[in-house]
Amino acid sequence: MNPSLSVRHYLPETQAHSHDHAQLVFGLDGALQVDVEGRAGRVAAQQLAVIPTACRHAFAGDGASSCLVLDVPADADALARLLGRGADAVCRLLDTPGTRALTPALGTLVSGLAALPSLDDQAIGRHGAALLLAGLAQPQPALALPGLPLARLDAFIDRHCAHPLQVRDLAEQAGLAPSRFHERFLAETGLRPMEYVRRRRLRLARLLLTTTALPVGEVAARTGYASQSAFTSALVREYGETPSALRRAARAESRAKPA
Repeated sequence: MNPSLSVRHYLPETQAHSHDHAQLVFGLDGALQVDVEGRAGRVAAQQLAVIPTACRHAFAGDGASSCLVLDVPADADALARLLGRGADAVCRLLDTPGTRALTPALGTLVSGLAALPSLDDQAIGRHGAALLLAGLAQPQPALALPGLPLARLDAFIDRHCAHPLQVRDLAEQAGLAPSRFHERFLAETGLRPMEYVRRRRLRLARLLLTTTALPVGEVAARTGYASQSAFTSALVREYGETPSALRRAARAESRAKPA
């Protein structure tokens, strides 16, 4: 078996299997959710998933999606003939499951190959595969991960404050798998995602209590609390004051300000 390239399309239906060759999956349109031996990830444009030989993996489109798939035979000698000294680097890559970012140059190459109308031609597929593998064999500059879109996440939490939220809901806004999102969020904010949601809900609740005349039960409902007693308990734990005490303090502060 020679390395081969194909464009494949995925629907949001989970499938799982393994095969006797390694596979490199490059994102094109939409996104593909992948889980490679317990390592969850998401493959979109400018990203790559590595699936080693005989590695059990599950995958499903995040909506309709398409990827450029490179099948690589488990033949070190064939890779050595194809890539020369770069074969060792590619073998190491193919043995390391997970997702990673592509350099802009490799991303452009992926897009160009996927656009070829004759990609299924054996010679074109073989030479295109060799180009991609040779590019991956080169030392890759470190790519700084962009920060999480916290402003977008804040706006999403605020819009859905009255409804139950899960880590998956926030992860979708950031374009990450839930486990990866949880890890990144904790590293960037110092808080677990649901703790962050709880604090933001209570900040909004405090604002509503101190700037509006809404009944306490209404404020509780608008900020995602099923009962007024649960809401009051959460406020006391966070701020050390009941809703009525917060309102009295806000009125006293307002009267104390000079006209």
